[in-house]
Amino acid sequence: MNNIEGIPNPPEVYQKFVQRYPKLESAWEQLSEAGREGPLDAKTIRLIKLGIAIGAMREGAIRSNVRKAFALGISQAEIEQIIALAAGTLGMSATVAVFSWVENELAKNA
Repeated sequence: MNNIEGIPNPPEVYQKFVQRYPKLESAWEQLSEAGREGPLDAKTIRLIKLGIAIGAMREGAIRSNVRKAFALGISQAEIEQIIALAAGTLGMSATVAVFSWVENELAKNA
């Protein structure tokens, strides 16, 4: 676990990438920090970020947000409701794909 906000460490490939490009990591952290400024709590922010990742069909971001959500104590039922809410916009095939990515990630944390 990463000590920052109780979120898990990023995957090894991410760690290698930011070791190679530390300025990109710094810029990314500043962008992330700026986005967290405001009245929303950490749980709400994480659920919104998960919804955005789902809508954009970004598998890596979905998996990352699921790991971080789980670390924040967000339940599987809450995560799955976000997927269900996306179904009307994404369609069934894409929603089932998202569901499979999420289920795979949750299984790793079970």
